[in-house]
Amino acid sequence: MDPVIVVGAGPVGLTLALSLAAQHVSSVVLDEGDGTQEPRTARTVVLRPDTAALVEGLGCTTVWDEGALWSGWRSMRRKQVVTELTLGDDSEFPAPVHLPQHALTRGLYAAATAHPLIELATQARVDTIEQDGKGVTVHTREPGYLYWRGSYLVGCDGARSTVRKLLGIRFAGRTAVERHAVAALQAELPWPETVLMHRQPPWRGGGPEVTARPLPDDVWRLDWLLPPRGDLVTPDALITRIRDTLAGWCGGQTPPYELIDTGVYTLHHRLAQRWREGRSFLAGDAAHLLGALGTQGVDEGLRDAANLAWKLAHALHHDASEALLDSYQAERRTAVAARLRAADQVLPILRNSGGLRAALPGSARGHDSLLMDGHLGGGALGALPAYPHSPLAPGTYGDGEAETEVATAPGALVEDVRVTAPDGTVAALWDRLGQGHLLVVLVAPGTGVWDRRHWMTAGVMPRLAAAVTALPVPAELLVAEGYPGATAHTVLLVRPDGHLVAAFDGVRPEELYAAADAARGGAPGAVEALGDASGALVHSDHTDRTADIN
Repeated sequence: MDPVIVVGAGPVGLTLALSLAAQHVSSVVLDEGDGTQEPRTARTVVLRPDTAALVEGLGCTTVWDEGALWSGWRSMRRKQVVTELTLGDDSEFPAPVHLPQHALTRGLYAAATAHPLIELATQARVDTIEQDGKGVTVHTREPGYLYWRGSYLVGCDGARSTVRKLLGIRFAGRTAVERHAVAALQAELPWPETVLMHRQPPWRGGGPEVTARPLPDDVWRLDWLLPPRGDLVTPDALITRIRDTLAGWCGGQTPPYELIDTGVYTLHHRLAQRWREGRSFLAGDAAHLLGALGTQGVDEGLRDAANLAWKLAHALHHDASEALLDSYQAERRTAVAARLRAADQVLPILRNSGGLRAALPGSARGHDSLLMDGHLGGGALGALPAYPHSPLAPGTYGDGEAETEVATAPGALVEDVRVTAPDGTVAALWDRLGQGHLLVVLVAPGTGVWDRRHWMTAGVMPRLAAAVTALPVPAELLVAEGYPGATAHTVLLVRPDGHLVAAFDGVRPEELYAAADAARGGAPGAVEALGDASGALVHSDHTDRTADIN
């Protein structure tokens, strides 16, 4: 097969290429640069547990080698502590990992360089794109003039995306939503491994808000909120901010510090009108810009890559309906648009420091709760995306009694429980994701103490194994001792990107088949050829294939 052409060698493009390779799809990554990463410690990323696990599973070692796991959150208003939280598995918010973006990119680049299915082409500037019914042709210039032929094209080339412009896709939104002065420095602060959000600090020049986020080895990223369209921040003014802020936090005396990096970042909110044009797609900053109120653009871009990779892999290995490829835009664009809408709605509330609203009792705590959502991953601003209205969601089958409820809603990301494969391998559920096939998980309490040779041939396992073999797409059968909200013999169907398709009360071969068929977008060509009759044909087909199981 022709490789997938990925334009852009940032975190999103490299994650997409590695995710495709994990599913046995080759790719060519076209990089405008020379393959080196400029160290910029003031430019960092915050990864939630799902995206940290994603890149770690793809071979990126720098996530934990050069990242810091936050242990707590502390927020203040003037001189008063508003909220203190411990972060972690037993907390309301799991602990995210914080690392410089160049370290993440370097780790992904090293993994991509070592993979035989990935070709990295440096100094490759795209200037034309041509599509036909079988693939995409890309022409690059500087230093050489080359043509690249691929099965699909994905533009991961950032906010000024050449791919997006060549495809003629509008990038509407708001400019200069927030502006921050940023400094990365090494110093000993009074709350190690804890994020501090300080609103309206009492010292002169503190501004409306300053945040301190820890990195390894006593390195901190400090952000000062600036007026959206204010004066330039001079080096002397930034040094004054640093000294005053550190003194305000450390008892009036500026502690010793080493300044590593500085910058002024302007945050925009934009959303591409379309994320798919024929055989070409957009992902990451090429498709969306966000970042105000602590929301994480790179985090969302990595989820774009995970969502698109398994759909492209399925299209190349098994053929795919247009519905499967269209679902990338339907799911991811909808999720990011909801995030942007939430930010636009609360920005006027949070950035209005005066007036009646700010004087209301409890307003500081309410504001703090909204900011925590953005920074730590909660609520509309930061919670993990779910796709309950996805075009891949199965409809109610029969009388609906086959389906059951668990703690994870259909379309949401599954919990990372321990699972056992039929060969006896024990792993975390998330470790089995991204391998190009669905997962079927049987909840069977007590199997962990059984000999595998016994439980594979006992109870419902033979019937479930036969049902999995009969599915219209490849699937892996796993067993879990338990799952939140699930009773014994609950069967979960999970997509390759970890989102729950459906949960069934026991072994239901026909319903399982129908849900798996929906998750692949239906039979290839069925919608185009048969219109509304496709559902009847698929039902007839899966009835035949599962007749001997029922």
